[in-house]
Amino acid sequence: AGRKQRAAARRKAFSLFVKAKEVPAASRCPGGGEGVRWRCCRQAFEELPGIHRHVALHHSGDVGRQAGLGAGPAEAGGSPADGPAPAGSATGPSGHSCSNPEISWALPDTSHVSHDDLTSIILFFLNILFLFGYLCHALGSQVGEVLLYYCYCEVKDPEKLCAWQKALCQHLHLTGKVRVASEGINGTVGGSKVATSLYIKVMLSQPLFKNILCQEDFKSSAGGAHCFPDLRVGVFKEIVPMGVDPKIVSYKETGIHLSPQEFHREVEQYLSQASQGQSDTILLDCRNFYESKIGHFQGCLAPDIRKFSYFPSYVDENLELFKDKRVLMYCTGGIRCERGSAYLRSKAVCREVYQLKGGIHKYLEEFPDGFYRGKLFVFDDRYAICSNEDIISACRYCGVLWDQYKLCSSQHCRQLVLTCPSCCNKGLTACCPVCQEKELKVTSRASGQTLKEECECTRRRPRVPIENVSPRMLDTGK
Repeated sequence: AGRKQRAAARRKAFSLFVKAKEVPAASRCPGGGEGVRWRCCRQAFEELPGIHRHVALHHSGDVGRQAGLGAGPAEAGGSPADGPAPAGSATGPSGHSCSNPEISWALPDTSHVSHDDLTSIILFFLNILFLFGYLCHALGSQVGEVLLYYCYCEVKDPEKLCAWQKALCQHLHLTGKVRVASEGINGTVGGSKVATSLYIKVMLSQPLFKNILCQEDFKSSAGGAHCFPDLRVGVFKEIVPMGVDPKIVSYKETGIHLSPQEFHREVEQYLSQASQGQSDTILLDCRNFYESKIGHFQGCLAPDIRKFSYFPSYVDENLELFKDKRVLMYCTGGIRCERGSAYLRSKAVCREVYQLKGGIHKYLEEFPDGFYRGKLFVFDDRYAICSNEDIISACRYCGVLWDQYKLCSSQHCRQLVLTCPSCCNKGLTACCPVCQEKELKVTSRASGQTLKEECECTRRRPRVPIENVSPRMLDTGK
């Protein structure tokens, strides 16, 4: 009898759920046909079997809750009370059951959110403003944000995680870049605050990241979907491209994590000792030269490297520099330090290796006027975010203080250039005289691929610099 009562209650709840999705007759097609009769999860249904199939597949848990039966095993992934989006919590994009129980296909319910709230239509106007200046930075907090995060964990099926991530970001109208690998996930996405909030909620409920990823791991800044040209989600060998097999140098061998408060105290002590010529510490910036150029910690060693994949070679060529030293490492959000510190530790030359947990991003949240001066470079169309008014870099041409990057105006060069408005008005918009004085000639391979000609910027910079740093300079924090 109990089973029959539950079945009857479920049938009634199912009918009521479908009834609630009916489109009022006055809103239907006024022509001959009935047109759309039901709407659910931003989908339209003209026939009863279609809406029945949709509800059975994607709202089983909602129907069960309405019937007072609770969620069945198919909803164990924890979908929201109003039901998941079309992908469903127990099915993949094609509707097939997920073979890997560690990855949930749950997408957040957005039926209660207006399209404008989810996409922030005002971003269209901000895109226009962005072309004429940096007003979007001032207005960004009113419309959306950019998230930065990573999570190292064992992923058995990177392709499946990648497909879910792509579906999730598209569902929430997010743009950005997400890298997936067998060692974890690394992402930076932008959208409305409603969308990014839902994104964090779903990521934290993903069984694969349970007890690993937490709210504090997401770094946010003012911005939105307009900060990226599109959405790129892919599977890679590494979630941060260091160029070393993760099986050889694992994130599990990382340095000691220091909270922003602990790191601040360490830097304070380091600068105090260095001023007296007594320091045994190196404050190491793990980022690229163009990042540290516009912002860095006082007294740091900032390698003149163009890519993080050059960092291992930099360490190898400068091992003597790190011998018997305490190393304090930092980067933008912490991810490069995870593998970078592991690589440095694998050389067994340092006395101790520490890293800033959460990176500069988290440090600036707690110490906006601390030991980090200048702007924080970010890999999106904003190029930089600021927490203090310091400008530590200069215009490439006239030397006036300036820290707002632009792309080189030469068609085939992708270098970043610091050129002030005055110099821009004079037509000085390239990264170097070579690019400024002539159009770059493009040669072609037989395959049709084009090669960009090297300019002065790339020719004069060694791929891996060898530091000519005396012990005295290190001791004084210079």
